[in-house]
Formats: sequence, C-alpha cells, structure tokens
Amino acid sequence: MVNLVHVKNSNFQSDKNMANIKFDDLLGSGAHFGHVTRKWNPNYKPYILMEKNGVHIINLDETIRNLNKALEFISSKAKNKGEFLFVGTKKQARDIVQQEADRCSMFYVVERWLGGTLTNFTTIKKSIKRLNLLEKEGSRIYENQTKKEIQMLNRERIKLSDQHRGIKDMRRLPDAIIIVDANLETTAVKEASVLGIPIIALVDSNTDPNPIQYPIPANDDSIRTIQLIMKVIADQIMESSGKIPKTPVVVEDSKVEDSKVEDSKVEDSKVEDSK
Repeated sequence: MVNLVHVKNSNFQSDKNMANIKFDDLLGSGAHFGHVTRKWNPNYKPYILMEKNGVHIINLDETIRNLNKALEFISSKAKNKGEFLFVGTKKQARDIVQQEADRCSMFYVVERWLGGTLTNFTTIKKSIKRLNLLEKEGSRIYENQTKKEIQMLNRERIKLSDQHRGIKDMRRLPDAIIIVDANLETTAVKEASVLGIPIIALVDSNTDPNPIQYPIPANDDSIRTIQLIMKVIADQIMESSGKIPKTPVVVEDSKVEDSKVEDSKVEDSKVEDSK
C-alpha cells in the first residue's frame, strides 16, 4: 500500500469549506504518468516512484508536497498585491491557462512566447503602446491614409493584438511566472532566471527541475491535470488577494492501494514514441 503522510501547511487553518486536492484527484486526472523512460531527465529522479510498461510513474506524494510549497509562496505574493504571468502555449494548455488567468485577473501568454517579453520589457511596452494607438477609436493615425495604408495598419493591429494578447495591460514585470511545461517554455524560463523572477511550473519527467524555484512534478500533457492544478493556483491567488471570501486552499494526502496505480490506464499520448 502506498501510505502518504498527511501534508498540510501550518499557515493554513482547517475549515470544512476549504478547497482540497486529494491524492485520488491527481490519480484520477492521470497526473502520475510521466514520459517513456528513454526520454527522462536524470535530474528528475527524486520525483519518480517507479517504472511501468516503459513509462515513468511520478510520485504524487512529491506532487502534493511541492504544490503546497508553491501555494504558500503564491499566497504570500498575492497578499502583497503581487502580479503573476501565466504561460502555456501548448495546445492542451492554451484555453485552460487563459481561462484561469482571466478568472484571477492575472496576465497570460498562450501564443508563441516572444523573445524579450521579460528581458526586453521596455521594447514590449512600446509595442503595446503602439497597439493601443491602433485600437483607439477615431485615432489620428488613420487620418489622411489611403485605403491600402489603412489595410496595412489593420494588419499590424491584428498582428500586435495576437502577440500581446494577455499582457496588454501589464505595466511592470510580474512578481512570478506560472508555467505549464517548463521543458517547452525554455525561453520564458531563461528570461525569468536572468531577471531573478521566481518560477512556478508543472514539470514532467523529461524536464530538468533544477532551474525552477517551485517545480510541481506532474503530467503536463494531461488536460485534466493541467485544469486541476491551474484551477487551484488561480483559486489561491483570488483567496489570498481578497477577491473572494477567504477559504484556504489545502492540498491533502490520502491512502491508495498499489493496485490503483497498477490498474490505471496509461494514456496513449504517454506511450507513443512521438512523446
């Protein structure tokens, strides 16, 4: 039997209305499925429970422990009016990341990460200012322009709108970034690291967790896992910033038999060679 020690951060008070993620919630979402073993990153070893059918199984005890640690950090920042940038450009994550970032009134990047979004933020702000000018109704920029020139300005507006969707109102660098798939978003990770911006990220077994201050080991290809973890992060931001009545987010452990892990079906995307 997999016997998980109960994890509860001392800063949280027990409450019957608290939001919980239990071991079974993560198990049911497929959060424990890593990549095929040949694609693993050796630095990920502390988060691996076992190998099954050529696939690494992630230790959900570690997922819970690290998620609680990340939530504690997020809470401390949100209480001080901290701002967060959600990043998730992979197909499975885009809609979820945008939805949860919008819900907690934070910023997001769900299209291609533009190099310099953080390290060259001054230039990004100038580009956003240009976008605001192009979007302003009755802007003088459209006066005395030919039809062809107006079409060119409209194309520029659409391009800039796509590039800066989610960060248009970001006036300063975020206090932390929250990433789905740190292995894919390597540029975002490097830029945040250069600037000393803390990183909270879902990390799968093919990812080096060392550059991440708050790694959350989990299956970053599962829509249900992404939804589960992004939701609890957004909830924590809202609760700690006072946007909704305070109901502490506590992630709890539970006991689960090995047979549950053994009998869980490995998702096709996890065993295909293409992953």
